[in-house]
Amino acid sequence: MNLTLEPAELPADAIEVGRIADAWGIKGWFKVVPHSSNPEALFSSKRWYLQPSERGAKTFTGTVLLPIRQAKDHSDTVVAWAQGIDDRNGAEALRGARIFVPRSSFPSTATDEYYWVDLIGLAVVNREGLALGTVRELLSTGPQTVLVIDYEEGGKAQERMIPFVAHFVDKVELSEKRITVDWQADY
Repeated sequence: MNLTLEPAELPADAIEVGRIADAWGIKGWFKVVPHSSNPEALFSSKRWYLQPSERGAKTFTGTVLLPIRQAKDHSDTVVAWAQGIDDRNGAEALRGARIFVPRSSFPSTATDEYYWVDLIGLAVVNREGLALGTVRELLSTGPQTVLVIDYEEGGKAQERMIPFVAHFVDKVELSEKRITVDWQADY
């Protein structure tokens, strides 16, 4: 098996969207573990950028470009097939690789829909203009998503959580890097 992957520069807007788990079948297909329950970014991009995992066998170094022939849902995972990967050995050589795609290749969102990655780092203010902190991450609690917000009080790092639902979130302004909420600092 001679795996030849094209070295590439990781795009400035690259987002890690999953990793390659293992080979799938004998014709070069491989299983992907997406980082999102809705892996549309994997399907919308035909150019994946791979980096080796921190652990495990390293069959390549740096960043490489992987042109995707096909990617599709399969059971609780995603399976994909790439140019130049035509047998099980080639697919196995990719095991553990981290998958990145440019944010610019993500599908467009509908009104009032956001990618989590776009919300991280936004300032959160309440209706009175009081700064409540900065979005560090989002948590899926099943019925709803929760904004995890970092702020400082009395020289000490603190955390607050606000449900990311219309009842509390008035406005998301990506261009202003701000989320306005109906929430008080003492909640």
